[in-house]
Amino acid sequence: MASKTKRVKIAEPIEIESSTGNVFEDLGLPDPASRLAKAELARVIRKIIAEKGWTQRRSAEVLGIAPPDMSDIVRGKLARFSQERLERFLNALDMDIRIQIGPRRKGKKRASVTVELVGAF
Repeated sequence: MASKTKRVKIAEPIEIESSTGNVFEDLGLPDPASRLAKAELARVIRKIIAEKGWTQRRSAEVLGIAPPDMSDIVRGKLARFSQERLERFLNALDMDIRIQIGPRRKGKKRASVTVELVGAF
């Protein structure tokens, strides 16, 4: 059975801006590269924990933190966590971390930070 679609007229055109690739920069927040790096590290931590099928309590035990801290990581509340601390958590999950540094690409306004989960180095 086909669903009905309602058409809506837009009174004025909508202006669409291209993203920088960093939502924190797009929102004008301070230190956007660092915020993005922490968010990506936390995303990888959550992914590993989900793949292992661990509860937040079990994850907190492995990382050596309190369950409420683990809950904050899962919910993306990262203000109290430094990038270095998140990297230590990844090490506790038996993950190696490689940091690569290179020149900013031409045409980019700002340099960026990228976090990528790979199968092996």
